[in-house]
Amino acid sequence: MELAQDKIDLISKIIKNDRKYPNNEDLYDDFFNETCKRSVAILGAIDTESTLETYLRRVVTTSIINVLKDSGRLRRTRSGYMSTNEVALDDSPAVDYSDVVINYSDIKIPENPEEIVIQKEILTFVADTIKKIDEEDPDKNYLHIYTLRYDKGMTQKEISEEIGISQSEISKRLYKLMEKVRDVIE
Repeated sequence: MELAQDKIDLISKIIKNDRKYPNNEDLYDDFFNETCKRSVAILGAIDTESTLETYLRRVVTTSIINVLKDSGRLRRTRSGYMSTNEVALDDSPAVDYSDVVINYSDIKIPENPEEIVIQKEILTFVADTIKKIDEEDPDKNYLHIYTLRYDKGMTQKEISEEIGISQSEISKRLYKLMEKVRDVIE
């Protein structure tokens, strides 16, 4: 099957917009060939442009990862994929930060005690609301998930591994919790 020019252009555009493409431009032909090889059988079956583009984005990402792994530029680690070209901190040259100027004018600091009290009351209200929601439905672990995500800064994947439920379920529960908090506030 021969690809139409519009599909070739779409594949090319998606490859060039992928976040792993920069610094790997020399492998463009390999990315393109791998993507075509993986998608040529299904391209004729997809009739809407948005569906085709969504499908091709996934195929392109997979193709780029495979080509980068095969070329030795990417390796799998516990936390995902990592470039093999990364430089260890000890090998990097020292950077002089003495000329760096930090502008704090964009940070909004409460100007008076009333604003500080209002912000504290809002945070306390939100915290109490989350505790109450958790007490109403303790099986959902809303408070524990919220604490891990926003207090400890864990990713949804890390939370799912710690609690023992899927990442999509963590995402659903966080969304549902925010929805319930928003309903109480409104």
